[in-house]
Amino acid sequence: MAEAKKMMDNPTFQKQMKEMSGDKGFQDSIKKSVDMMKDPAQAASMEAKMEHMMKVGNDQLKNQAGSMMEEAMQAMNDPAVMAEVAKMVKDPNFQQQLNDMAKDPQFKSYIDAMKDMANDPAKKRQMEALGNQMKGEL
Repeated sequence: MAEAKKMMDNPTFQKQMKEMSGDKGFQDSIKKSVDMMKDPAQAASMEAKMEHMMKVGNDQLKNQAGSMMEEAMQAMNDPAVMAEVAKMVKDPNFQQQLNDMAKDPQFKSYIDAMKDMANDPAKKRQMEALGNQMKGEL
């Protein structure tokens, strides 16, 4: 919410909104949206479409995160990459960055991908092996 308030207080954003609100096409679009929301059937249809789009979008994000995590795990098989990761993990600044990232809602898709990977016995063994290898590096 703080970010939204910050954006709305931005003079550039306020100027853009003022310009948009004077646009005839924008006004027509808002009127159509309001009229659609007044019709319960159309409102329900729009809500169902939006829910479907959100589910598909979330699934795609989760799949992309899973692919990225898979690539990262493969890269860590390289001793040079593993050594670099171990070096980064020891850095307090990097640890703070990880803590900050963990608080970011967008990071949740990566956490979910890791949880899904942990449900696959083969991936779980691979993750445990990487974890043990990392402990050995530290």
